[in-house]
Amino acid sequence: MRKATLLFGLVSLGLIGYALLRKRSELLARLLRLPPPTHTIAAEYDLPIAMPDGVTLYADRFFPREPGDYPTVLVRTAYGRPSEARLLGPLGSLPYTAIAARGYHVLVQGVRGRFRSGGEFEPFVYEAADGKATLAWVAEQPWFNGALGMYGASYLGYTQWTAAIDGPPFLKALVPAITSARFSQLFYPAAGVFTLESALNWVYFIQATRGRQLDWPSLQQLGPARIEAAVLPARDHQPISEADEIATGGPVGFYRTWLENDRCDTAYWQRVDVHRLLGKVDAPAHLIAGWYDIFLREQLADYAALLAIGRLPYLTIGPQHHTQLTLQVDILRESLIWFAAQLKGDPSGLRRRPVRLYLMGAHEWHEMDYWPPPAQINRYYLHSDGSLATSLPGAEDSPKCFTYYTSEPTPNIGGALLLSPQAGPQEQSALEDRSDLLLYTSLPLEHDLDLIGHVRLELYVRPGAEHCDFVGRLCDVHPDGRSYNICDGIMRLAPGLGEWQADGILRIDIDMWATAQRFRAGHRIRLQVASAGHPRWSRNLGTGKSVGLVEPALTIEQTIFHDSDHPSALLLPIVSAEFLKQSAEFISASTASDTST
Repeated sequence: MRKATLLFGLVSLGLIGYALLRKRSELLARLLRLPPPTHTIAAEYDLPIAMPDGVTLYADRFFPREPGDYPTVLVRTAYGRPSEARLLGPLGSLPYTAIAARGYHVLVQGVRGRFRSGGEFEPFVYEAADGKATLAWVAEQPWFNGALGMYGASYLGYTQWTAAIDGPPFLKALVPAITSARFSQLFYPAAGVFTLESALNWVYFIQATRGRQLDWPSLQQLGPARIEAAVLPARDHQPISEADEIATGGPVGFYRTWLENDRCDTAYWQRVDVHRLLGKVDAPAHLIAGWYDIFLREQLADYAALLAIGRLPYLTIGPQHHTQLTLQVDILRESLIWFAAQLKGDPSGLRRRPVRLYLMGAHEWHEMDYWPPPAQINRYYLHSDGSLATSLPGAEDSPKCFTYYTSEPTPNIGGALLLSPQAGPQEQSALEDRSDLLLYTSLPLEHDLDLIGHVRLELYVRPGAEHCDFVGRLCDVHPDGRSYNICDGIMRLAPGLGEWQADGILRIDIDMWATAQRFRAGHRIRLQVASAGHPRWSRNLGTGKSVGLVEPALTIEQTIFHDSDHPSALLLPIVSAEFLKQSAEFISASTASDTST
């Protein structure tokens, strides 16, 4: 009797465990707000795919167990296939198994030179040829039904663009998420300005994950705090051409190639950047971005380029930074909807308007036909008393000065950073207490103010050196005094840039990127003006020489003018309450319809 009871208990536990296993994906779908899974899945690992030059790349495939006619989703990754990252457990394969469980073959291929895939890893250079060869291989497989989409974020998104140029007719859907077809401007957002911190973090990540498998010692080094600690001494090292050795223990060839190509028009970047070829991409694309993402500006430029050639891409912009988990979930959710529409002919999940964006500060999603929405450009003028107002400054408003020390550059806190715990909106008090920047702050707002679009800064300056930087940063100041960064930008001044006025004062324009932010009543608008954002951007050494050289420390006195003849101003795109009311009602109606369905 006791044995029978024990056996019955074990069988019962087994049945419960099996039921829980079957329910796990359903529960996860509810938690992540995904459409319910329709299939159980199987997998095969380490599929060899030969490239035309003889190099073999490897892939994993996830697919429904039930026989059927299923589209294919291709993922080309530099970050390890699920079979190479088993230490991550189910998390390593979660997006791929989630897609497969909804009726797709999902092929996850490691790019050249990463983990088990053969050849040398040279970022960007081989992705076009290898991607096209992989598409040709897929077309020959017995399980391929003639419809294929591509999925993935960041580097995985770049591999989508390169494969899609002159792509085959069966490539029917792209979801280039938090990425761009123009990588040069990620590394050089302004002429001569190198994105130092994010570049070093990525170099460290790539070097830490060399090898055939993602082993435990490598995994221990991949947390943002661990990367931050490892790269910290490298960010301050001069010359920055040696920073790769400080961060990783040895020289990294592609990092030094980036430094050698410090202009976006070099032959190297002309080969890497494929945005000029977007007209040769026929597959419908859904671009997914984040307001604090490192690719935001370039991705919006890709969107505009697609519009200009007659395409109508979808665009979704959330409030997140590059590696934020909620953004990855949003990408998966939107991709499933996009693939259902483009690969299965089921458009029921598509929204009615192609552009959807999150209005920060209001915690609202809004939909519209195009980006950017119609907006009125309001000028907020800088005043000598440190105020920021819509009224013009007077003739008597005197200039303000600050000192930039090349040996102690003004730090950056928050914003568009890669693999950093400081990414996204961060409280700015520690920065705003410094003497090497200026602050201009509005009075508390009487009403909510909604800005959506591109932010610009016009400054009238007397630079203390021919070669120096100017940084502008927009912040939201809460009633309790806490200040949070919204968006920012940098300009590297050199001879020939800017507009010299007759009185010897220079007018410059700074692109502060784009945002969607509600400044609530009682909050204040603040502008920071500085001459560095270290280590996010490489410091300006004041000599105009290569970023790879050691230069003597300099002290540079910067002067900002704000009088009636030199009206320095922050330009904000303000959208009407009526426009937002209509877009919010549209989403509400769409959501109600979806819920009832």
